[in-house]
Formats: sequence, structure tokens, C-alpha cells
Amino acid sequence: MVVTPDIPDLPYTWLEGRKYFELIAEPVEREILPGIMIKGWGYNGSIPGPTIRVLPQEWVTIRVINRLPDYTSVHWHGMDIPNVMDGVPGVEPSPKIEPNHYFDYTFQITNPPGTHMYHTHSHTVIQEMMGLGGGFVIEEPNEKNIHRDYFIMLQEFHLKNLVKGELHKGLFELDPIADNFNFFTMNGRCYPYTSPLAVKYGESVRVRLGNIGMNAHPIHLHGHQFTVTAVDGNLIQWSARE
Repeated sequence: MVVTPDIPDLPYTWLEGRKYFELIAEPVEREILPGIMIKGWGYNGSIPGPTIRVLPQEWVTIRVINRLPDYTSVHWHGMDIPNVMDGVPGVEPSPKIEPNHYFDYTFQITNPPGTHMYHTHSHTVIQEMMGLGGGFVIEEPNEKNIHRDYFIMLQEFHLKNLVKGELHKGLFELDPIADNFNFFTMNGRCYPYTSPLAVKYGESVRVRLGNIGMNAHPIHLHGHQFTVTAVDGNLIQWSARE
């Protein structure tokens, strides 16, 4: 089972044979370090949004409710779904969701197990850099060879009126079009406020990483040997020589 430290899973109910989720886009205040809060945009009270967990071949309906002051949409990154459900208005016949309205995204999970993301695709740079993204994981049914399975969403923010390298407690507005970010978060928290990934000697561990930010972030697991097994939800087939 995939665990997203410090971030909840998005709950669901069964509706006419489908998993039914409600994803609410709304203003969110998030504590990234003790006493340092950001005023961003998130889903269901969280930045990043709750993790959506599904199984292959399931049908899902994800009702996206917009409580933002701007229209929005949700793109299911890397998912093989009909264009009308893909959440890219202006390019596809997928609607804008106006403030105080909702849209039901309904599709079947036809991708194999893997790690994906969901994120806004309306005024994309501004809305993403305000925090609108989350994890979308297709789990392997009855998987037994992985003992710990973690998902971490990487994000970066520019907090206004806070000089890079200085820390002051308070509630800070974000500048979503700045490129000189002063905070980097893992599941909505900055080190050392991040939660540890608990493991035991001899266990097989999978760490899933998602990044919808502006910059690349190489990740080093200090003191451990690891193999990159998939990219963008697609397995990597390594040869014996590699």
C-alpha cells in the first residue's frame, strides 16, 4: 500500500460500480516550517492535494469542485484517457470549471500500475506554483515483494517579503510567477519538518517521486544503493550489461 507522509489519501465511495472521489480546489493555508505558513491554493485543505490511489481497470468518477476565485481544470498527468476528460481546456474539448461550479471526470484506468500526478491545467504556471497538484498512483494488486511504498511530491515556492536564507514566523503570500524560489518542500514541508521514511533492515523499499515545479531536483538517498525502476509511470527495462 502506498503511503504519502504528511498527506492524506483522497477518500472515495462506490457509485454505480465506480470509485467516486470529490476533489475540492480551494485556498489553503499550509505550515511548511513551524510557525511559517503559506497562503496557497490546494485540494481538500492540503498542499499538495490528497493522493488518489486506484487499481488497474477500475472505473473512477472524480468530481472536481472549484472554490477558487479563478476558473480551473485538472489534468491527469500521463493517463491514457479520452480527451474530453483530460483537463486541458483550450486545446481539448475538456471544459473550464468556473468558480462555484464542478465537473465530473469519468474514465477507466487503462494504464498499468505506476506513479502519476494530477495538476491544474488552467493558467497553468500561476495555479501550479500556487500549489495545485497531487499524486495519482495506480497500485499493483496483491503486490508482495515491496515492503514499504512511499510517495513524495516535490514543490517549490516564493514567499513574498521573506529574504532567501532568512526565517521569520508568519503567514506569507506567494508570488507564483517568481523564478527565485526561497522554499523547497517535500509533501508540503521543508526539512527538517519533513517526516522520516521508516524502514527495516532487509526490506524492499519503493520511493515514488513527483515534481510539477519549474526546476529539476535530483534526489540522493544517502548511504543506500537503489535502482531507478520507472519514469513517468513507465517501467524501465534494464539489460544485464547495465
